Amino acid sequence: MKSSKLNPFWLGPALLVAMPVWCQQPAVAPDQTTVPPANSAANPDAGSDSGPVNSNSDDRMVTPPLVSGQSYPTASVSQERSNYLRGGLVFTTAYTDNAVGLVNGHPESDVSYSVAPTLAIDETTSRTHFVMSYAPGFTFYQRFSGRNETDQNAAIDFQYRLSPHVTFAAHDGFQKSSSVFNQPDLGSAGAVSGGTEGGNFSVIAPIADHLTNTGNVGLTYQFALNEMVGASGTFTNLHYPNQAEVPGLFDSESQGGSAFYALRVSKVNYLGVAYQYQRLLSYPTHGTNEAQTHALLLFYTVYPTPRFSISVFGGPQYADLGPQFSTSTSPASLASSSWNPEAGGSLSWQGRVTNLAVSYVHMIASSGGLIGAVRQDVASASIGQQLSKTLNASIGGGYAQNDLLAPSLASDNGHTISGTASLQQQVGQHLNVQLGYTRLHQDYSAVGVLAGTPDTNREFVALSYQFSRPLGR
Repeated sequence: MKSSKLNPFWLGPALLVAMPVWCQQPAVAPDQTTVPPANSAANPDAGSDSGPVNSNSDDRMVTPPLVSGQSYPTASVSQERSNYLRGGLVFTTAYTDNAVGLVNGHPESDVSYSVAPTLAIDETTSRTHFVMSYAPGFTFYQRFSGRNETDQNAAIDFQYRLSPHVTFAAHDGFQKSSSVFNQPDLGSAGAVSGGTEGGNFSVIAPIADHLTNTGNVGLTYQFALNEMVGASGTFTNLHYPNQAEVPGLFDSESQGGSAFYALRVSKVNYLGVAYQYQRLLSYPTHGTNEAQTHALLLFYTVYPTPRFSISVFGGPQYADLGPQFSTSTSPASLASSSWNPEAGGSLSWQGRVTNLAVSYVHMIASSGGLIGAVRQDVASASIGQQLSKTLNASIGGGYAQNDLLAPSLASDNGHTISGTASLQQQVGQHLNVQLGYTRLHQDYSAVGVLAGTPDTNREFVALSYQFSRPLGR
Protein backbone atom coordinates (compact mmCIF):
# COMPACT_ATOMS: atom_id res chain seq x y z
CA MET A 1 0.00 0.00 0.00
CA LYS A 2 2.80 2.39 0.80
CA SER A 3 4.23 2.21 -2.68
CA SER A 4 1.13 3.85 -4.14
CA LYS A 5 1.12 6.97 -2.03
CA LEU A 6 3.16 9.14 -4.40
CA ASN A 7 1.00 8.68 -7.50
CA PRO A 8 -0.51 12.22 -7.37
CA PHE A 9 2.99 13.76 -7.57
CA TRP A 10 2.96 13.54 -11.36
CA LEU A 11 0.41 16.32 -11.55
CA GLY A 12 2.59 19.12 -10.17
CA PRO A 13 5.61 18.85 -12.46
CA ALA A 14 3.45 17.98 -15.45
CA LEU A 15 1.47 21.21 -15.06
CA LEU A 16 4.59 23.27 -14.30
CA VAL A 17 3.17 25.42 -11.56
CA ALA A 18 3.98 27.47 -7.77
CA MET A 19 5.00 30.88 -6.61
CA PRO A 20 2.27 33.33 -5.72
CA VAL A 21 1.38 35.73 -8.56
CA TRP A 22 -0.73 38.80 -7.89
CA CYS A 23 -3.61 39.31 -10.26
CA GLN A 24 -6.38 41.76 -11.13
CA GLN A 25 -9.11 42.09 -13.71
CA PRO A 26 -8.73 44.71 -16.44
CA ALA A 27 -11.59 47.05 -17.17
CA VAL A 28 -14.02 45.75 -19.80
CA ALA A 29 -16.80 47.14 -21.87
CA PRO A 30 -20.25 47.31 -20.24
CA ASP A 31 -21.63 44.42 -22.31
CA GLN A 32 -18.86 41.98 -21.40
CA THR A 33 -18.75 39.41 -18.59
CA THR A 34 -15.38 38.68 -17.02
CA VAL A 35 -14.31 35.85 -14.73
CA PRO A 36 -13.51 37.08 -11.18
CA PRO A 37 -9.91 36.89 -9.92
CA ALA A 38 -8.59 33.64 -8.49
CA ASN A 39 -8.80 35.12 -5.00
CA SER A 40 -12.51 35.79 -5.37
CA ALA A 41 -13.22 34.49 -1.88
CA ALA A 42 -12.22 37.87 -0.53
CA ASN A 43 -12.71 39.88 -3.71
CA PRO A 44 -16.30 39.53 -4.94
CA ASP A 45 -16.63 42.47 -7.30
CA ALA A 46 -12.99 43.41 -7.79
CA GLY A 47 -12.13 45.76 -10.61
CA SER A 48 -9.38 48.03 -11.78
CA ASP A 49 -9.40 51.71 -10.96
CA SER A 50 -10.59 52.49 -14.49
CA GLY A 51 -13.82 50.52 -14.46
CA PRO A 52 -15.87 47.57 -13.24
CA VAL A 53 -15.00 43.96 -13.82
CA ASN A 54 -18.45 42.91 -14.99
CA SER A 55 -21.82 44.38 -15.65
CA ASN A 56 -23.91 42.06 -13.48
CA SER A 57 -21.91 42.01 -10.24
CA ASP A 58 -25.10 42.65 -8.24
CA ASP A 59 -26.53 39.36 -9.55
CA ARG A 60 -23.46 37.17 -9.51
CA MET A 61 -22.79 35.44 -6.17
CA VAL A 62 -19.35 34.96 -4.70
CA THR A 63 -18.03 31.60 -3.49
CA PRO A 64 -17.60 32.02 0.33
CA PRO A 65 -14.09 31.58 1.81
CA LEU A 66 -14.84 28.30 3.61
CA VAL A 67 -15.58 26.46 0.35
CA SER A 68 -13.68 28.47 -2.29
CA GLY A 69 -10.35 26.62 -1.95
CA GLN A 70 -8.46 29.91 -2.48
CA SER A 71 -5.99 31.82 -0.35
CA TYR A 72 -6.62 35.47 0.40
CA PRO A 73 -4.86 38.14 -1.72
CA THR A 74 -1.31 39.04 -0.63
CA ALA A 75 -1.11 42.36 -2.47
CA SER A 76 -2.76 45.75 -2.14
CA VAL A 77 -5.07 46.95 -4.91
CA SER A 78 -2.44 49.21 -6.46
CA GLN A 79 -0.04 46.25 -6.90
CA GLU A 80 -2.46 44.04 -8.85
CA ARG A 81 -2.11 43.53 -12.60
CA SER A 82 -3.22 40.87 -15.07
CA ASN A 83 -2.67 39.93 -18.73
CA TYR A 84 1.09 39.94 -18.39
CA LEU A 85 4.04 37.67 -19.07
CA ARG A 86 6.55 38.03 -16.25
CA GLY A 87 10.07 36.76 -15.87
CA GLY A 88 13.21 37.41 -13.95
CA LEU A 89 16.09 36.21 -11.85
CA VAL A 90 16.29 36.18 -8.05
CA PHE A 91 19.58 35.99 -6.14
CA THR A 92 19.36 35.40 -2.38
CA THR A 93 22.01 35.17 0.29
CA ALA A 94 21.03 34.14 3.81
CA TYR A 95 22.57 33.39 7.18
CA THR A 96 20.90 30.55 9.09
CA ASP A 97 21.88 29.59 12.63
CA ASN A 98 20.44 26.07 12.24
CA ALA A 99 21.63 25.13 8.77
CA VAL A 100 22.25 21.38 9.13
CA GLY A 101 20.87 20.39 12.53
CA LEU A 102 23.00 19.09 15.36
CA VAL A 103 26.74 18.55 14.82
CA ASN A 104 28.65 17.30 17.90
CA GLY A 105 25.63 18.18 20.02
CA HIS A 106 25.30 21.79 18.80
CA PRO A 107 23.37 23.44 15.95
CA GLU A 108 25.62 24.59 13.12
CA SER A 109 25.23 27.84 11.19
CA ASP A 110 25.98 28.50 7.54
CA VAL A 111 25.62 31.03 4.75
CA SER A 112 23.72 30.02 1.63
CA TYR A 113 23.49 31.47 -1.87
CA SER A 114 20.46 30.80 -4.07
CA VAL A 115 19.74 31.60 -7.71
CA ALA A 116 16.20 31.21 -9.08
CA PRO A 117 15.01 32.07 -12.59
CA THR A 118 11.28 32.85 -12.66
CA LEU A 119 8.63 32.77 -15.36
CA ALA A 120 4.90 33.47 -14.99
CA ILE A 121 1.89 34.03 -17.23
CA ASP A 122 -1.22 35.81 -15.95
CA GLU A 123 -4.03 36.02 -18.50
CA THR A 124 -7.68 37.03 -18.23
CA THR A 125 -10.34 36.73 -20.94
CA SER A 126 -14.11 37.11 -20.94
CA ARG A 127 -14.49 33.51 -19.70
CA THR A 128 -11.15 32.46 -18.21
CA HIS A 129 -8.51 33.47 -15.73
CA PHE A 130 -5.22 31.60 -16.04
CA VAL A 131 -2.05 31.97 -13.93
CA MET A 132 0.95 29.69 -14.40
CA SER A 133 4.42 30.08 -12.90
CA TYR A 134 7.65 28.11 -12.78
CA ALA A 135 10.81 28.79 -10.81
CA PRO A 136 13.69 26.31 -10.68
CA GLY A 137 16.38 27.12 -8.13
CA PHE A 138 19.96 26.35 -7.21
CA THR A 139 21.31 26.70 -3.66
CA PHE A 140 24.93 26.53 -2.53
CA TYR A 141 26.20 26.40 1.05
CA GLN A 142 29.45 28.03 2.12
CA ARG A 143 30.51 25.49 4.77
CA PHE A 144 28.41 22.38 4.16
CA SER A 145 28.66 21.87 0.41
CA GLY A 146 27.05 18.45 0.77
CA ARG A 147 23.76 20.32 1.27
CA ASN A 148 23.92 21.97 -2.16
CA GLU A 149 20.60 21.47 -3.89
CA THR A 150 18.42 21.95 -6.93
CA ASP A 151 14.89 23.22 -6.29
CA GLN A 152 11.67 23.09 -8.27
CA ASN A 153 8.75 25.45 -7.63
CA ALA A 154 5.71 25.35 -9.89
CA ALA A 155 2.03 26.31 -9.68
CA ILE A 156 -1.07 26.77 -11.80
CA ASP A 157 -4.45 28.42 -11.17
CA PHE A 158 -7.27 28.20 -13.68
CA GLN A 159 -10.85 29.44 -13.72
CA TYR A 160 -13.31 28.89 -16.56
CA ARG A 161 -16.83 30.20 -16.70
CA LEU A 162 -18.75 27.42 -18.47
CA SER A 163 -21.89 29.56 -18.56
CA PRO A 164 -22.98 32.82 -16.91
CA HIS A 165 -23.73 30.88 -13.71
CA VAL A 166 -21.41 27.85 -13.77
CA THR A 167 -17.69 28.18 -12.96
CA PHE A 168 -14.93 25.56 -12.91
CA ALA A 169 -11.73 26.23 -10.93
CA ALA A 170 -8.54 24.22 -10.47
CA HIS A 171 -5.21 24.68 -8.69
CA ASP A 172 -2.06 22.61 -8.43
CA GLY A 173 1.25 23.38 -6.75
CA PHE A 174 4.49 21.45 -6.53
CA GLN A 175 7.74 22.00 -4.64
CA LYS A 176 10.95 20.00 -4.50
CA SER A 177 13.59 21.36 -2.14
CA SER A 178 15.82 20.65 0.82
CA SER A 179 14.95 23.93 2.55
CA VAL A 180 11.50 25.28 3.38
CA PHE A 181 12.96 28.78 3.13
CA ASN A 182 13.75 28.59 -0.60
CA GLN A 183 10.64 30.30 -1.91
CA PRO A 184 11.17 32.81 -4.76
CA ASP A 185 8.21 35.02 -3.81
CA LEU A 186 9.69 38.41 -2.94
CA GLY A 187 7.53 40.45 -0.66
CA SER A 188 5.20 37.62 0.27
CA ALA A 189 4.42 37.23 3.96
CA GLY A 190 2.76 33.86 3.56
CA ALA A 191 -0.62 32.57 2.44
CA VAL A 192 -3.72 32.84 4.64
CA SER A 193 -6.83 30.84 3.78
CA GLY A 194 -10.39 31.16 4.99
CA GLY A 195 -11.08 27.45 4.45
CA THR A 196 -10.15 24.12 6.03
CA GLU A 197 -9.20 21.91 3.09
CA GLY A 198 -5.50 22.77 2.74
CA GLY A 199 -2.84 20.35 3.92
CA ASN A 200 -1.11 20.48 7.27
CA PHE A 201 2.40 21.82 6.65
CA SER A 202 2.93 23.29 10.11
CA VAL A 203 5.54 20.72 11.23
CA ILE A 204 8.74 21.95 9.59
CA ALA A 205 12.04 20.18 9.05
CA PRO A 206 14.02 23.32 8.13
CA ILE A 207 16.82 21.62 6.17
CA ALA A 208 15.72 18.27 4.70
CA ASP A 209 14.91 16.97 1.24
CA HIS A 210 11.17 17.02 0.72
CA LEU A 211 8.53 17.03 -2.01
CA THR A 212 5.09 18.57 -1.57
CA ASN A 213 2.15 18.56 -3.94
CA THR A 214 -1.26 20.13 -3.34
CA GLY A 215 -4.23 20.44 -5.63
CA ASN A 216 -7.95 21.08 -5.79
CA VAL A 217 -10.73 21.25 -8.36
CA GLY A 218 -14.17 22.72 -7.87
CA LEU A 219 -17.43 23.49 -9.66
CA THR A 220 -19.99 26.08 -8.58
CA TYR A 221 -23.50 26.63 -9.96
CA GLN A 222 -25.65 29.64 -9.19
CA PHE A 223 -29.05 28.15 -9.96
CA ALA A 224 -31.13 31.08 -8.70
CA LEU A 225 -30.69 34.78 -8.14
CA ASN A 226 -29.57 34.29 -4.52
CA GLU A 227 -28.72 30.57 -4.28
CA MET A 228 -25.60 28.62 -5.17
CA VAL A 229 -24.35 25.03 -4.87
CA GLY A 230 -20.90 23.60 -5.45
CA ALA A 231 -18.59 20.64 -5.02
CA SER A 232 -14.83 20.24 -4.83
CA GLY A 233 -12.06 17.70 -4.37
CA THR A 234 -8.59 18.16 -2.86
CA PHE A 235 -5.38 16.25 -2.29
CA THR A 236 -2.05 16.88 -0.54
CA ASN A 237 1.19 14.92 -0.43
CA LEU A 238 4.31 15.25 1.70
CA HIS A 239 7.29 13.01 0.96
CA TYR A 240 10.77 12.81 2.52
CA PRO A 241 13.11 11.03 0.04
CA ASN A 242 15.82 10.53 2.69
CA GLN A 243 14.18 9.28 5.88
CA ALA A 244 17.53 9.37 7.73
CA GLU A 245 17.45 13.19 7.54
CA VAL A 246 14.15 13.44 9.44
CA PRO A 247 14.05 10.95 12.34
CA GLY A 248 10.60 11.13 13.92
CA LEU A 249 8.86 12.49 10.82
CA PHE A 250 7.06 10.44 8.15
CA ASP A 251 5.44 10.69 4.73
CA SER A 252 1.79 11.67 4.68
CA GLU A 253 -1.06 12.38 2.29
CA SER A 254 -4.70 13.36 2.33
CA GLN A 255 -7.68 13.29 -0.01
CA GLY A 256 -10.96 15.04 0.51
CA GLY A 257 -14.23 16.16 -1.00
CA SER A 258 -16.93 18.63 -0.11
CA ALA A 259 -20.30 19.95 -1.21
CA PHE A 260 -22.07 23.13 -0.16
CA TYR A 261 -25.20 25.22 -0.49
CA ALA A 262 -25.05 29.02 -0.07
CA LEU A 263 -27.89 31.53 0.24
CA ARG A 264 -27.41 35.27 -0.27
CA VAL A 265 -29.80 36.79 2.24
CA SER A 266 -28.87 40.35 1.29
CA LYS A 267 -26.38 42.06 -1.00
CA VAL A 268 -23.52 41.53 1.46
CA ASN A 269 -24.65 38.61 3.66
CA TYR A 270 -24.26 34.90 2.86
CA LEU A 271 -25.47 31.88 4.85
CA GLY A 272 -24.72 28.28 3.98
CA VAL A 273 -24.13 24.68 4.89
CA ALA A 274 -21.25 22.43 3.82
CA TYR A 275 -20.42 18.74 4.07
CA GLN A 276 -16.72 17.77 4.11
CA TYR A 277 -14.99 14.39 3.92
CA GLN A 278 -11.31 13.64 4.53
CA ARG A 279 -9.10 10.55 4.24
CA LEU A 280 -5.86 11.13 6.15
CA LEU A 281 -2.89 8.79 5.76
CA SER A 282 0.56 8.66 7.33
CA TYR A 283 3.28 6.07 6.88
CA PRO A 284 5.32 5.15 9.97
CA THR A 285 8.10 2.56 9.80
CA HIS A 286 5.58 -0.29 9.87
CA GLY A 287 1.96 -0.20 8.72
CA THR A 288 -0.23 2.69 7.62
CA ASN A 289 -2.12 5.01 9.96
CA GLU A 290 -5.46 6.05 8.52
CA ALA A 291 -8.27 8.31 9.69
CA GLN A 292 -11.48 9.31 7.94
CA THR A 293 -13.58 12.31 8.93
CA HIS A 294 -17.06 13.63 8.11
CA ALA A 295 -18.11 17.18 9.02
CA LEU A 296 -21.34 19.15 8.67
CA LEU A 297 -20.69 22.89 8.94
CA LEU A 298 -22.82 26.01 8.99
CA PHE A 299 -21.14 29.17 7.73
CA TYR A 300 -21.80 32.89 7.53
CA THR A 301 -19.92 35.46 5.45
CA VAL A 302 -20.39 39.22 5.23
CA TYR A 303 -18.81 41.57 2.69
CA PRO A 304 -19.00 45.11 4.16
CA THR A 305 -17.19 46.28 1.00
CA PRO A 306 -16.18 44.39 -2.17
CA ARG A 307 -12.64 43.96 -0.84
CA PHE A 308 -13.44 43.31 2.83
CA SER A 309 -14.85 40.00 4.10
CA ILE A 310 -15.54 38.41 7.48
CA SER A 311 -16.44 34.72 7.70
CA VAL A 312 -17.22 32.25 10.50
CA PHE A 313 -18.17 28.57 10.50
CA GLY A 314 -18.78 25.70 12.88
CA GLY A 315 -20.30 22.25 13.30
CA PRO A 316 -19.67 18.63 14.36
CA GLN A 317 -16.88 16.50 12.91
CA TYR A 318 -16.90 12.71 13.18
CA ALA A 319 -13.58 10.83 13.08
CA ASP A 320 -13.15 7.12 12.31
CA LEU A 321 -9.65 6.11 13.34
CA GLY A 322 -8.14 2.83 12.17
CA PRO A 323 -5.48 0.82 14.05
CA GLN A 324 -2.52 3.10 14.75
CA PHE A 325 1.12 2.00 14.40
CA SER A 326 4.14 3.59 16.02
CA THR A 327 7.56 2.20 15.07
CA SER A 328 6.85 -1.45 15.85
CA THR A 329 5.08 -4.13 13.84
CA SER A 330 2.13 -4.36 16.23
CA PRO A 331 -0.52 -1.60 16.52
CA ALA A 332 -0.04 0.93 19.30
CA SER A 333 -3.81 1.34 19.52
CA LEU A 334 -6.92 -0.29 18.09
CA ALA A 335 -9.58 1.26 15.88
CA SER A 336 -11.80 3.91 17.49
CA SER A 337 -14.20 6.71 16.67
CA SER A 338 -15.09 10.08 18.19
CA TRP A 339 -17.12 13.24 17.73
CA ASN A 340 -15.26 16.56 17.72
CA PRO A 341 -16.16 20.21 17.17
CA GLU A 342 -14.87 22.00 14.09
CA ALA A 343 -14.96 25.79 14.00
CA GLY A 344 -13.11 28.81 12.74
CA GLY A 345 -13.20 32.26 11.27
CA SER A 346 -11.30 34.59 8.98
CA LEU A 347 -11.02 38.21 7.91
CA SER A 348 -9.58 39.73 4.76
CA TRP A 349 -9.18 43.37 3.81
CA GLN A 350 -7.51 44.56 0.60
CA GLY A 351 -7.01 48.31 0.58
CA ARG A 352 -5.39 50.69 -1.86
CA VAL A 353 -1.96 50.41 -0.19
CA THR A 354 -2.62 47.91 2.60
CA ASN A 355 -3.71 44.27 2.71
CA LEU A 356 -4.60 42.23 5.79
CA ALA A 357 -5.67 38.62 6.28
CA VAL A 358 -6.28 36.72 9.54
CA SER A 359 -7.67 33.23 10.14
CA TYR A 360 -8.19 30.64 12.89
CA VAL A 361 -9.45 27.06 12.69
CA HIS A 362 -9.93 24.13 15.07
CA MET A 363 -10.30 20.79 13.27
CA ILE A 364 -8.97 17.30 12.64
CA ALA A 365 -6.20 17.53 10.06
CA SER A 366 -3.56 15.45 8.30
CA SER A 367 -0.41 14.51 10.20
CA GLY A 368 1.89 17.01 8.49
CA GLY A 369 4.77 14.58 8.98
CA LEU A 370 3.82 13.37 12.46
CA ILE A 371 2.90 9.74 13.00
CA GLY A 372 -0.87 10.13 12.63
CA ALA A 373 -3.82 12.47 12.14
CA VAL A 374 -4.06 15.39 14.60
CA ARG A 375 -6.51 17.64 16.35
CA GLN A 376 -5.23 21.01 15.25
CA ASP A 377 -5.57 24.61 16.36
CA VAL A 378 -3.97 26.90 13.82
CA ALA A 379 -3.92 30.68 13.54
CA SER A 380 -2.25 32.71 10.81
CA ALA A 381 -1.98 36.35 9.82
CA SER A 382 -0.44 38.42 7.07
CA ILE A 383 -0.20 42.16 6.57
CA GLY A 384 1.38 44.14 3.77
CA GLN A 385 1.87 47.88 3.46
CA GLN A 386 2.97 49.94 0.49
CA LEU A 387 5.03 52.60 2.27
CA SER A 388 5.77 54.55 -0.89
CA LYS A 389 5.59 54.05 -4.63
CA THR A 390 8.77 51.95 -4.51
CA LEU A 391 8.91 50.64 -0.90
CA ASN A 392 6.78 47.79 0.50
CA ALA A 393 6.74 46.11 3.90
CA SER A 394 5.19 42.80 4.92
CA ILE A 395 4.93 40.73 8.05
CA GLY A 396 3.26 37.36 8.52
CA GLY A 397 3.26 34.45 10.86
CA GLY A 398 1.36 31.64 12.44
CA TYR A 399 0.81 29.35 15.40
CA ALA A 400 -0.17 25.68 15.17
CA GLN A 401 -0.87 23.20 17.95
CA ASN A 402 -0.88 19.56 16.79
CA ASP A 403 -2.26 16.91 19.16
CA LEU A 404 -2.28 13.30 17.92
CA LEU A 405 -5.79 11.92 17.54
CA ALA A 406 -4.69 8.54 18.97
CA PRO A 407 -3.99 8.99 22.73
CA SER A 408 -1.34 6.25 22.63
CA LEU A 409 0.79 8.46 20.32
CA ALA A 410 0.35 11.65 22.37
CA SER A 411 4.09 11.94 23.09
CA ASP A 412 4.45 13.41 19.58
CA ASN A 413 2.19 16.36 20.46
CA GLY A 414 3.68 19.81 20.00
CA HIS A 415 3.41 23.26 18.50
CA THR A 416 5.01 25.50 15.90
CA ILE A 417 5.44 29.29 15.96
CA SER A 418 6.79 31.09 12.90
CA GLY A 419 7.07 34.60 11.54
CA THR A 420 8.69 36.56 8.73
CA ALA A 421 9.17 40.31 8.31
CA SER A 422 10.59 41.96 5.22
CA LEU A 423 11.14 45.23 3.36
CA GLN A 424 11.23 45.38 -0.43
CA GLN A 425 12.64 48.37 -2.29
CA GLN A 426 12.25 48.85 -6.02
CA VAL A 427 15.40 50.26 -7.63
CA GLY A 428 14.70 51.52 -11.11
CA GLN A 429 12.22 49.84 -13.43
CA HIS A 430 13.39 46.23 -13.13
CA LEU A 431 15.45 45.78 -9.93
CA ASN A 432 14.17 44.99 -6.43
CA VAL A 433 16.07 44.58 -3.16
CA GLN A 434 14.52 42.74 -0.22
CA LEU A 435 15.72 42.50 3.38
CA GLY A 436 14.07 40.01 5.71
CA TYR A 437 14.14 38.00 8.91
CA THR A 438 12.47 34.67 9.71
CA ARG A 439 12.03 33.15 13.15
CA LEU A 440 10.91 29.53 13.64
CA HIS A 441 10.29 27.80 16.98
CA GLN A 442 9.00 24.23 17.33
CA ASP A 443 8.33 22.21 20.45
CA TYR A 444 8.09 18.50 19.56
CA SER A 445 10.14 16.72 22.21
CA ALA A 446 9.52 13.21 20.80
CA VAL A 447 10.45 14.11 17.20
CA GLY A 448 14.18 13.51 16.91
CA VAL A 449 14.93 15.91 14.05
CA LEU A 450 13.25 18.80 15.93
CA ALA A 451 13.94 18.02 19.60
CA GLY A 452 17.62 19.00 19.54
CA THR A 453 17.23 22.15 17.44
CA PRO A 454 13.82 23.67 18.13
CA ASP A 455 14.79 27.20 17.03
CA THR A 456 15.87 28.58 13.66
CA ASN A 457 16.76 32.18 12.86
CA ARG A 458 17.40 33.34 9.31
CA GLU A 459 18.40 36.73 7.96
CA PHE A 460 18.34 37.18 4.20
CA VAL A 461 18.99 39.67 1.42
CA ALA A 462 17.47 39.13 -2.04
CA LEU A 463 18.20 40.95 -5.27
CA SER A 464 15.84 40.38 -8.18
CA TYR A 465 15.66 41.46 -11.78
CA GLN A 466 12.11 41.30 -13.14
CA PHE A 467 10.47 42.18 -16.43
CA SER A 468 6.89 42.05 -17.68
CA ARG A 469 5.28 42.16 -21.08
CA PRO A 470 1.59 42.83 -21.72
CA LEU A 471 -0.36 40.05 -23.43
CA GLY A 472 -2.60 40.75 -26.40
CA ARG A 473 -1.84 44.48 -26.57
